[in-house]
Amino acid sequence: MTAKDCGNHGKDRRMRLRRACACLLVFNFILLLTILLVWAILQPTKPKFILQDATVYAFNVTPNLLTSSFQVTLSSRNPNDKVGVYYDKLDVYAVYRNQQITLRTQIPPTYQGHKDINVWSPYIYGNSVPVSPYNADALAQDQSSGTVMLLIKADGRVRWKVGTFITGRYHFYVRCPAYITFGSRSTGIVVGNNAVKYQLVQQCSVSV
Repeated sequence: MTAKDCGNHGKDRRMRLRRACACLLVFNFILLLTILLVWAILQPTKPKFILQDATVYAFNVTPNLLTSSFQVTLSSRNPNDKVGVYYDKLDVYAVYRNQQITLRTQIPPTYQGHKDINVWSPYIYGNSVPVSPYNADALAQDQSSGTVMLLIKADGRVRWKVGTFITGRYHFYVRCPAYITFGSRSTGIVVGNNAVKYQLVQQCSVSV
C-alpha cells in the first residue's frame, strides 16, 4: 500500500467521523425541538394548593422562646389533563414574620396523576425555639390582640411527566397564610385536651 493510499484512508475516517457527529447533533436538535413543542402545546399549569385546616396543640410563648405544635391539612390538585407531577421532596414548616418557628416535616415522595387531588396532614412542631427580641414583642402584641398570622410553607422539588418523558427537578415553593385566633376572638373548635382546630380553607401561592 502506498503512502497516498494511507492518506486517503485517513481522510475517509475523518469524513465518516464528521458525518456521524453531524447526524448526532441534528438528532439531538430535533429531539429537543420536539420536546419543547410538546411542552409549549400542553402548557403545564402549576398545582393548586389549599390549606384546609390547622389544629393547634401548643402555642406557648415565654419572653424569648416559643414552643408550638400543629397538625395542618394541605390539599394539592393537579389541574393538567396530560401532565403528571412527581413530588420528589416536600418539607412543611411554620414561619412567623420571616422566622422559622418549627422543624421541617418531610412528606413522603409521591406521584400525582392528571386532575388528581392529594391530601396530606403532617405534624409540625418546635420546642423552645429562640425568638428574636423584635419578633417576641410582636408575637406578644398579636396574642394580646387575639390574632396571630403565620405562614405554613412547603418547599421541595418536583418533576413533570408528559407521556413517557420526565423532566429534570424544579424547585417548588408553597406559601399558605394561616390566621390563628385566641381568647374571646377564637374561631376554632376544641377537639381534645388543649387542642383547637381552625377551618381555614385558605388558597396558597405556588411558585416553581
